[in-house]
Order: sequence, then structure tokens, then C-alpha cells
Amino acid sequence: MNEPSPIDTERASATPPRSTRRLRLRRQRSKERASAVRALPTLLTLGNLMCGFAAIHYVAKPIEPTTIFGWNTLTVAGTLIFLGMFFDGIDGFAARLTRSASSFGAQLDSLADVVTFGVAPAFMMLRLVSHYYGPSNYTGILGPDADSIYVKLVWIIAAFYVCCTALRLARFNVEIGSPKEEDHRWFAGLPSPGAGGTVASLIILHQHMLFIDYKEAAPDSFERASSLVIPLVTLACGIGMVSRLRYAHLVNRYLKGRKDFAFAVRLVLPLAFAVVWFHPTMAAVFTIYALSGPIGAFARRGPDAAPTLPA
Repeated sequence: MNEPSPIDTERASATPPRSTRRLRLRRQRSKERASAVRALPTLLTLGNLMCGFAAIHYVAKPIEPTTIFGWNTLTVAGTLIFLGMFFDGIDGFAARLTRSASSFGAQLDSLADVVTFGVAPAFMMLRLVSHYYGPSNYTGILGPDADSIYVKLVWIIAAFYVCCTALRLARFNVEIGSPKEEDHRWFAGLPSPGAGGTVASLIILHQHMLFIDYKEAAPDSFERASSLVIPLVTLACGIGMVSRLRYAHLVNRYLKGRKDFAFAVRLVLPLAFAVVWFHPTMAAVFTIYALSGPIGAFARRGPDAAPTLPA
């Protein structure tokens, strides 16, 4: 028999066995799947950003019905803000689940929140005021060059709100502590999703009452009052974001861990109200949450401020 030549022996030793090649291929595929899974939180955060961008797109249009369920443009914009809130809520959960939490994801999340919960609600408020205080047949958004002093003040409020959103998120990124959930049971200042949700839910409620309850024949007092109240609410939410008021982290504080039957009842009741009266319930929930900070601070300060009676 012919013995193998040295060249054949070298080639045989250089070629890995079939089982080794299969193992390498499996490891490569596993790494590719892991990379795709780790990209999921980033995609969810970008979904939040796209919702904010789409909301601004609809706000830029005149208030009129759309092809999306027949809703008008402001209602669609507010719904997109809520959808962005959903993406914002699950991207952190996905990052922890896939063990891909990083500083990059935190910074990207803040940038998306500035657009969805800062710029978009501010433009919604400006569109609402422009609709009622602009010239007849006016389809634009009034700005600081308007003749009305009230509109100038409203534009300043909108700009102040956007700045407060950016400051709130930057402060959160700097002051964030350990990644443990027990260290994230409270927020210092109104969270930007809570502020944006408060403004958006009130505007959606306003549009629902105008087009459904009043059939577009609302009294002038309703339109004027709403154009005054909603900018004031926007201003208050901006101040709340840069304040040191304590707000509960609803997910970490109330929704995680083992709960009793009474908690389930308290959770079902708002959901039942939302099914029957969706728009008022959403506005009430966000407004109550926005007010929980100052109310809680007043309640905690009350006993300390009371005078001590002599023994």
C-alpha cells in the first residue's frame, strides 16, 4: 500500500473534524441570535422616538378628521404619545431580560423621551391654542411673533416645558444610583412620561367632549376655558419635572412582588372605569398622579409644621 505523502498528512491535520466545524457553526449562530436579542431594547426605544415624531407630524396638520378610525389629528397625536409610553415602559424590561442594559441605552432612551414626552405635548398645546386664538381660517401654529400677548405667553410656556423635560431627563441620568429595583421606588420630580401623559390626556378629553359630547357646538366658554386651563397645566407639569417632589415608581412600587386580593380589586376598578369611560379615566389617572407629588409633600410636612403643645 502507498503511504500518505507528507503534504496529505499536513492537509488532513489542518482540516478540523466535522464535529468541530458543526460546533463552531452553532456557536456562530448562537452569537448572531444573541446579538439580535440584545438589539431588541434599542429597537423598542427607537419605536418610542418614532411615535413622538409621528405625533408631531399629526400636530402640524390642522385639526380635522383623519383616516385612522375617523379620529382627528390631535387625538391621533395623543394616542401616539401613549403608544410611545408603552414602548418606553417595556424597553427597560427587555434590557434587563436580555441582560443588555447599558449607558448607551439609557442615553438613547432620554433622547427619545425628550421628543415624545417633551416636544410633542408642547406642540399639542400650541396647536390647541392656535386653533381658538388664531385668525379666522388660520391653519398654522402661532409662535412668539403673534400679535396676541396671550399667545406669546403660551409659546413661552411650551418652550419652558420642553426645557424642563430635557433638564429632568439629564438630571435623572446623572443622579441615577444603583441598578437595583429597590433603589428605584421613587422619582425625584414628575417623570416626563407622567407629564406628557397628563397634557396629552387632557387634550384628548377636550377633543372627545368637543366632537362627541357637544357635536362641535360647544359653548364659547368651554373653548376659552380649555385654552386657558391646559396651558396652565402644561406650566405646572414643567415645574413638577424640575422639582424635588417625590413621585412613586408605579411599576416597581405597586406592580411587582406578591399582592393580596384587595390590591387586585383596586387595580380592576380603574380598568373597569377605563372600559366604560376611557377618556375621562385616563385624564383623571394622569392628573391624580401629577398631583400626588405636591399632595404627598404637603401631607408629610403637615405634622412637622404643627406647633408642639406644652406638657
